[in-house]
Amino acid sequence: MSERERIVAVGLLSQNDLERLGQTFTRVYRIEDETRFDDLLQAIDRAERDLLRGDRGVK
Repeated sequence: MSERERIVAVGLLSQNDLERLGQTFTRVYRIEDETRFDDLLQAIDRAERDLLRGDRGVK
C-alpha cells in the first residue's frame, strides 16, 4: 500500500456529521445495518468510562 493510500482513520459518522463536515471526505461507505457495531460501540463506551475513572485496565 502506498503512503497516499495508507489508512489513517476509521470513523462511524451520522448523516448529520457528514453534512456538517461538507465535502472533506473523499470516501464514505454507508452501512445499512447499524446494529453490527453495537458490541464495538459498547466497548468504546466502557473504555471511555474507565479512562474517566482513572482505570486504564493496566495490571
